[in-house]
Amino acid sequence: MHDLVATDRERGLKKGLTKRQVIMISLGGAIGTSLFLSSGVALGYAGPSVLISYAIAGFIALAMVFSLSEMAVVHPTAGSFGTYAETYLSLWAAFVVRYTYWFAQVIATGFEAVAAGIYMTYWFPEAPVWIWSLGFAAIVIYVNCRSVSNFGAVEYWFAFIKVTAIVLFIIIGFANIVGFGVKPVGLGNLYQLPGGFLPHGLKGMWMAVILGALSFVGIEVIAVTSAEVPNPEKAIPAALRTMALRLFLFYVLALAIVAAVIPWTQTGGSVTVAQSPFVKVLAHTGIPGAAGIMNFVVISAALSGMNTNVYLCSRMLFSLSRGGYAPRILGRLSVSGTPVAATFLSGGCILLAASLAKLTPRAYSYLQGVALFGAIIVWMSILLCHFRFRQVHKAADLPVQMPFFPAMQIAGLGLLTAVLVTMGLDHDWNLSWIVGVPWLILLSVAYFIWKKVKAPPGGPMTHKAASSLARP
Repeated sequence: MHDLVATDRERGLKKGLTKRQVIMISLGGAIGTSLFLSSGVALGYAGPSVLISYAIAGFIALAMVFSLSEMAVVHPTAGSFGTYAETYLSLWAAFVVRYTYWFAQVIATGFEAVAAGIYMTYWFPEAPVWIWSLGFAAIVIYVNCRSVSNFGAVEYWFAFIKVTAIVLFIIIGFANIVGFGVKPVGLGNLYQLPGGFLPHGLKGMWMAVILGALSFVGIEVIAVTSAEVPNPEKAIPAALRTMALRLFLFYVLALAIVAAVIPWTQTGGSVTVAQSPFVKVLAHTGIPGAAGIMNFVVISAALSGMNTNVYLCSRMLFSLSRGGYAPRILGRLSVSGTPVAATFLSGGCILLAASLAKLTPRAYSYLQGVALFGAIIVWMSILLCHFRFRQVHKAADLPVQMPFFPAMQIAGLGLLTAVLVTMGLDHDWNLSWIVGVPWLILLSVAYFIWKKVKAPPGGPMTHKAASSLARP
């Protein structure tokens, strides 16, 4: 079968990730700069109703990740949703999805790097953001050029720092609200400010869904790691089982603390981001050094997001190469089983994206919009693949089954379409269409040229060629 060939040609990657690391990496993918920094913009759009916005975005993410996990257990490949598009949709879809995801993750890593540079201005206000951005990008590229077990260990501790910090943040914030040791803040900021709970109406609440969706980009890393974990049929469901609880705890509850402690009018309202609202909350508590510690945590979160994104970029280029869609050198593995050439190429493009911080103070906003456009296209393809997957496979035979099929997929596709249309119509987000639509057209043209000129007679890379590349 087509999917078996795709799985086999991507062999050679080391099974160097543990179940514990996969669970933490999935956490790291769901907790990033978009929570710690972009949530301030989301609060500016929606005020306290941002809690509903992130709940809607969380539902979309769950629909996607449940579908993806179901397929990942059956087809554990580095190409993940790119391979599934090839198997269940078409070669054109596979080509577009893989390259679009690679492009989106390059851009996403660029805005994570810019965010890390913005965070550093808390301590070094005079230092240019772009210097920090490029330096941090170089560090994570180096980490990803080493073995996958090294990547897993680094990402485990990054994720551990983030999880621990958010739990402590929620505890400290709750104490601040009810008055344990300090004057109680209460919940008045959620409904007593001008406009109440919905200060900008349903439109503002819906606009914040865009930021919420951006926050959850990265949780698809669960499926990509399936090729490098010894027992994906156990590790992937374990990472999935508590996803709903984690999404609620780390997003809705943490944002509720932010909205309750700091008036929403002081946390956002502009597409230009200056400081994490999480840092502002801890500065408000009066605990000595708390804001500085939180700033260190959000820098760790940005580095974690960058680290995961570089991993995703390199594996997607690796999959493209093994599928015959990209130069063969990108499919070669080092002795440690790492696609170093794919990592370096992705890294060079990431450095270019991060360097945008030197050209405009709105670099972060521009990059996140373009990255989200690509991610939404990929998420929609995952949901479409899952429809076809369920037609081929009987639900009773699946090791992991998604609940509420197909209602969740239909709702997810509808919401993603609505988010995409909203971005195209809004002047703060329409750059995503200005860049994204020509990108899709360019990819489609490139595919048909590739199909006519470069594609081997038997389709994508042959089993024999893939086997030769699997050996370092």
